[in-house]
Amino acid sequence: MRENIFLAFQGVWSHKLRSILTMLGIIIGIAAIITIVSTIKGTNEQIKQNLIGSGNNAVTVELYQNDYTYDLAYGGNPEGVRVIDEDTKEELNELDGVVATSLFRYRGYTDGVFYGNTAYTGDLYGIDGDYFSVYDYILSSGRMFQPHDYAKTRKVAILDSKAVTSLFNGEDPVGKTIEIMAEPFVVVGVVAPSTTFRPMIENINDYYLYADTSSGHIFIPDSTWPIIYRFDEPQSVAVKAASTDDMAVAGKAVSDHLTASQITDPENSSFSYQNRDILEQAQQLQEMSNATNRQLIWIASISLLVGGIGVMNIMLVSVTERISEIGLKKAIGAKKRRILGQFLTESAVLTGTGGIVGVLAGIGLATLLSKLTGTPSAISIPAILIAVVFSTLIGILFGLLPATKAANMNPIEALRRE
Repeated sequence: MRENIFLAFQGVWSHKLRSILTMLGIIIGIAAIITIVSTIKGTNEQIKQNLIGSGNNAVTVELYQNDYTYDLAYGGNPEGVRVIDEDTKEELNELDGVVATSLFRYRGYTDGVFYGNTAYTGDLYGIDGDYFSVYDYILSSGRMFQPHDYAKTRKVAILDSKAVTSLFNGEDPVGKTIEIMAEPFVVVGVVAPSTTFRPMIENINDYYLYADTSSGHIFIPDSTWPIIYRFDEPQSVAVKAASTDDMAVAGKAVSDHLTASQITDPENSSFSYQNRDILEQAQQLQEMSNATNRQLIWIASISLLVGGIGVMNIMLVSVTERISEIGLKKAIGAKKRRILGQFLTESAVLTGTGGIVGVLAGIGLATLLSKLTGTPSAISIPAILIAVVFSTLIGILFGLLPATKAANMNPIEALRRE
């Protein structure tokens, strides 16, 4: 085998121009595939990062009626749905992939919130003591909620920076009083996400998908929620997963457990808990992207087919040129498998070398396109290995006919033809 490889490289080197032209189809095909795969991987990672945001691995589990989120603001308390208690919360924390959970209630684009004459139309949350840790919020000023705020049902509030801008226009809000549904709440703190992430927004569709257009978030203790809304309102659950890859598993585990334990008649009820899993959104976007890119890969693969035919053609020429060499080897006792192995090795070396050059060209092209167009790219090691192995297999496949022709040649006729 070592001798065959040496002879193969010697043959490639002795006919450099012919070998380069033969490998060109393989190089172009492999380079195109590596470029497309790198772009697919980079785009998918961008989609995933844009949807995950700060990377807190949090999944929201909400109450659904049939296939739609149940709107508690308009629908009232649903019949047959229990309030989640602390014992159930502890059970959720023990599920696979779950690190921590938080119970909260929510109103989107709320009204009835004022600071003086300034109205607020952002989001309002009634949260438990674990919410900020699950979503990785940090304190910017003031203080967090304390246990006595919950125990004594104190009407206090914490705002994020967007809510501060919406209501206070640059003023320090800590210590000031806001009005929520005609009830006074004292602002005790300001929070912000622990990491700031800005998604790549390149067009209007990205803007609508990723941009946060709310006026901010106001948080109050969940013990004060009945003061402004109603008692026994079912909660949503924020689930912190062990890792990004565990988000779907953790979200489904919590959803299934809540549906079984909190719905009084889960088999006949229209209500269920479902996880609003952002990875599902990412998967949908990735599938749409991949469907187009798979077609491009098939088109690029045509170059490999053309390259394979070129290899077969040049190997047939090589066999014709080396008839006397083949006849001499067979005359002195070379067996069919030795001749077959020699030509298959030469064909495989030819396409394998083309595959390696194509991989390098593909990496360079993907990097160049990323810099010129801003399209993200990520090099896939498995794709590189598969490309090199695949190109070598093409050499073996398309070199089989010429190698078989050489191996079956009659030594007497070969020497006579020379």
